[in-house]
Amino acid sequence: MSAVLHVEDLSVHFRTTLGVVKAVDKLSFAIGEGETVAIVGESGSGKSTVALAALRLIPDPPGKVSGGRILFDGQDILTLPDAAIRAVRGRRIAMIFQDPMMALNPVYTVERQIGEVLRLHLGLSKREVIAEVVELLRLVGVPAPEDRARQYPHNLSGGMRQRVMIAMALACRPKLLIADEPTTALDVTVQAQVLGLIQSLKDKLGMAVLLITHNLGIVAETAHRVIVMYAGRKVEEDSVARIFKDPRHPYTQGLLDAAKWEETEGALLREIPGAVPSPFDMPKGCSFAPRCFAMLPLCRQEAPALQEIAPQRPVACFVAQKRQI
Repeated sequence: MSAVLHVEDLSVHFRTTLGVVKAVDKLSFAIGEGETVAIVGESGSGKSTVALAALRLIPDPPGKVSGGRILFDGQDILTLPDAAIRAVRGRRIAMIFQDPMMALNPVYTVERQIGEVLRLHLGLSKREVIAEVVELLRLVGVPAPEDRARQYPHNLSGGMRQRVMIAMALACRPKLLIADEPTTALDVTVQAQVLGLIQSLKDKLGMAVLLITHNLGIVAETAHRVIVMYAGRKVEEDSVARIFKDPRHPYTQGLLDAAKWEETEGALLREIPGAVPSPFDMPKGCSFAPRCFAMLPLCRQEAPALQEIAPQRPVACFVAQKRQI
């Protein structure tokens, strides 16, 4: 499977008055054609920063991609001229942002916002834009698309606004779709509809999908592979089936235990103790050690490197590496 997106040793830092925050630290992964790769982790783990870096939307200052490469179809998008990256962004790589009410402009109609993508990237005429906007809204399951196209975001429900965001992202039939928490603040029924829509459109259009989420239920239903991030670093990666059946990193085990609690009525929550460390006061050694139930003395002294404990299964954990198969 050829890689649509190949991230190599990506590091993203933010300069603040309190010091430098390493939001993403030497992250590497690849996404193949038609594949869905999920990045999971708690808030502050660096998931959304990866998505913004892939679109070269990191605000500078205060942020900066301080190392690595992001190859899209063999081109390093970090070195492309501004005009070239604008031609890629929205046309070949599209993104669904997590809050459609914030991402959509409240003073423009749905037709104008989706139509802008079509005019800029495809050069369609006004008549062609109107027809294509209606067809896109119909494609994503918006009822009465002719009427909805003339409405404003505040006229729509949360689920409808999310569908408009999906229609906008799919307007140019991108090769890579980045979905950043695409079901945040939606009720369970609408979540299922939106996820099913993304999945069916992915299959129909042959897109690769990078899914950013903290919801492991969504990962189980939609993804092929999963990357677990903690405090800006990748700590485990494998197929969804193997991660869910046999998680090796203690943090991954904690996430799965919490997800199982959500599905088990009357069960006590098996929480991960403590909290993600402050980026200004990272512990010596493994960043997860203060919260880890399986910590070794070495974990307090040295940060574990990613190491394959099985074919194509890297884990950054001394405990997992000690019992590798």
